[in-house]
Amino acid sequence: MTGNEALTGKRGGCTLHSQPLRSLLFCPADSERKIAKARDAGADAVVIDLEDSVAPGAKRDARDLAKAALAGPRQVAIIVRVNAVETSFYLGDVAAVVSGAPEAIMLPKCSGPDDLQRLSAQLDVLEAAFDIAPGSIGILPLVTETAASLRKMDYTHVTSRLVALAFAGEDLASDLGVSARADGTFNLLLADARRGVAFAAATAGVPAIDTPFPDPRDADGLTRETRGAVELGFAGKLCIHPGQIAAVHAAFRPDPEQVEWGRAVIAALDSASDGVSTVSGKMVDIAHLRLAHRYVRSAEMQERRA
Repeated sequence: MTGNEALTGKRGGCTLHSQPLRSLLFCPADSERKIAKARDAGADAVVIDLEDSVAPGAKRDARDLAKAALAGPRQVAIIVRVNAVETSFYLGDVAAVVSGAPEAIMLPKCSGPDDLQRLSAQLDVLEAAFDIAPGSIGILPLVTETAASLRKMDYTHVTSRLVALAFAGEDLASDLGVSARADGTFNLLLADARRGVAFAAATAGVPAIDTPFPDPRDADGLTRETRGAVELGFAGKLCIHPGQIAAVHAAFRPDPEQVEWGRAVIAALDSASDGVSTVSGKMVDIAHLRLAHRYVRSAEMQERRA
């Protein structure tokens, strides 16, 4: 089994379902140098961007660079953000990059479950055409880039390819005609949308990924915002600069006390005949088990990535 096969899941199923997604680092697809730098930056996944960071006249050349990146040795998961469904570039992007079996396609401007179903069906056909194991390529949609998208946030059972739901704050702020942040705090409308993504991801049984923090020079602001995402149950954050990765990883690292509690809860309930036990003198039951597994799984995945 080659290194690429180990990452892309040639035996079937998207490997991102079992990998940490604390940090997803964007890099423009029109620069071979920037792609190489991003791949070596230590992020959990690299998002090669064919959309916003590439000028219209450079998009077809950028596709070729994305394909070349996918064809080379792969030590980090690669996600490709294609152009939006309504653009003339969308189908060409998808067809071009699928041959390289990226770990996932990032779908921008996702307006609801129908967009996911359409892309999933297209991937079914393309995987068969390129002899890629069915279901290997995941989908990571940006689900809040327009106000209209907030009306259709039920992604439960839409497709098994769904890797996570990503909150996109800047585009939503633009669509609403407001500033995304003021004094380090999200606009109230964006804060509501962010909580909506947390609920939608939990309902769909997938991780939630937070919006990028726009100022790479403001380490304190990044840490505060990421800790807020952790409090909402988010599992990771989109990054726009390699210098953001270490702070993001630190914020998403479970406290040792949380991991110890999680392991104790799992052990206690495994041996409980009635689904109820006590840990440190407090009752625990099946309602606590999901959080316990989350703490332990997060710690174990981070240890493997260390």
